[in-house]
Amino acid sequence: MSLRTLKLLTIFVPVLMIGGFEYIRHDFLLDMLSMEAGNFYITALTLVLSLLFATWMFRKIERINVRLAEEQSQRAVYEERERLAQELHDHIAQMLFFLNVQLQQGKINEARSAASEIDSHLRQAIFNLRTPPGDGSAFASRLSAWVQGWSAMTGIEADLIMDVPDGYFTVSQEVQLFGIVQEACTNIRKHSQAERAEITLRLKEVSSRPVTGASHNVNNGSGWRLSVKDDGIGMAERSPHSTGYGLTLLEKRAKELGAAFKVSSAPGQGTEIDIIGGGASHEI
Repeated sequence: MSLRTLKLLTIFVPVLMIGGFEYIRHDFLLDMLSMEAGNFYITALTLVLSLLFATWMFRKIERINVRLAEEQSQRAVYEERERLAQELHDHIAQMLFFLNVQLQQGKINEARSAASEIDSHLRQAIFNLRTPPGDGSAFASRLSAWVQGWSAMTGIEADLIMDVPDGYFTVSQEVQLFGIVQEACTNIRKHSQAERAEITLRLKEVSSRPVTGASHNVNNGSGWRLSVKDDGIGMAERSPHSTGYGLTLLEKRAKELGAAFKVSSAPGQGTEIDIIGGGASHEI
């Protein structure tokens, strides 16, 4: 039933029912019902009909809203998968070209590294596409499974700490957060030379405090914080071309979440990516 039909029913059903009762009362029941009794019955009838009709109508609207929300959530997942498929296609095409060049030049070690990179991206893509949208899997369970798989594949010890209730994030937000963790872990594997990584996602009260290395403060507000840190060589020790695209993608995802983005790093002391979302203000 369309919303237009519900609107017409809302307008005409009460009018027809109450008006019909008044017509019958004045034409056929005047000798049987006094004015006071008639007023009482029309008031009671109006209350009962309004209650029944409003209950039915709002249940109908609620079912429509639930269905629309589910469709919107699934659309967000499909759109994210389409984007991932495009990124995967572009990246593998570039890596295959690089692999071919390295093989032609006889650079076996570089070729092996390129092959390993392709394998890693394929594994990540397969994980992202394996679970169908709306299957009911908890976000924490899916993220934990991916982190464990990533740790087993890379040999980097990884700890996941989550303190967020199920259903706190929308499906679209979960997709973005999942992508942030994946991209951050990919950067750790490719550039950090780390032995250990820690991913933390929890709710918290974000209080006003100075942030080292930044010119702004984190302002008051209730929200969440995602932190991904490693014990690697730090960004200052890396190639200047090794982090640009990855950090740009992370910052873009953070903006799409309406969250603040910050990177902290020191030579030999690892790197920490901090993303703060929620609350009235969360600028870094």
